[in-house]
Amino acid sequence: MNNTLVWVQLLAKRGDVQISAHGYDELAADDIFFADVMAGLAAAVVVEDYPEFAKGPSVLVLQRDREGRPIHL
Repeated sequence: MNNTLVWVQLLAKRGDVQISAHGYDELAADDIFFADVMAGLAAAVVVEDYPEFAKGPSVLVLQRDREGRPIHL
């Protein structure tokens, strides 16, 4: 499994997650609930991995919301 995703999942499981105001705005603009993001994280699938991203390791994932709709994060 992808190391960046495992790291993100571990941090989320520990509750060590912060989301910026911009992040909330982006989710709201796409009608995505933060609770759905957290609930679907365990089943997320890596689309792109950016381990050397300037702001720190990042990963783009595909997961599903509570209604089964795909979301990319």
